[in-house]
Amino acid sequence: MTARSIAHTLSATGRLRRFAPFVSVLAMAACVSACSSARDPDSLTRPRNHLIGEDRGATGGDDQLQGGVNAYLWRGALDTLSFMPFASADAVGGVILTDWYQPPASQNERFKIAAYILDRRLRSDALRVSIFRQVRQGDDWVDTPVSASTTSDITTRILARARQLRADNGNRD
Repeated sequence: MTARSIAHTLSATGRLRRFAPFVSVLAMAACVSACSSARDPDSLTRPRNHLIGEDRGATGGDDQLQGGVNAYLWRGALDTLSFMPFASADAVGGVILTDWYQPPASQNERFKIAAYILDRRLRSDALRVSIFRQVRQGDDWVDTPVSASTTSDITTRILARARQLRADNGNRD
């Protein structure tokens, strides 16, 4: 080895030693930042559903319900349809489905109602009611149309009950 090559090796080693602390600090910073996370720590424990929003339920209170539907419309629909057996009631989705109901005076016809609460506000367009009617023909039940006035009457009764519940609670229009 010549003196020149030894001097070159020493100078290269000297440069390496001079930059070694800087390189090691960069390497440690890269390792530490790879282990960190910018996420909110509560985000792992909080349930999320991006399609329909947070599940907060229909607990009621004021006009602007804390869940997805208006509490007065929900309660008004339950109260109005309580003479029929319920097949399903989803407070978060705002859907009430009754089972078939035969009026005592008419054993040859039966009704089923689906009530949909579509908004958080107490408005007439926040409620949709569908009524299904079947008439017995022999041993079979046959679907028959329901008059628009019957559907309108049930809708009006639900809305009136919801308004009464809101008035009883002390809220104004």
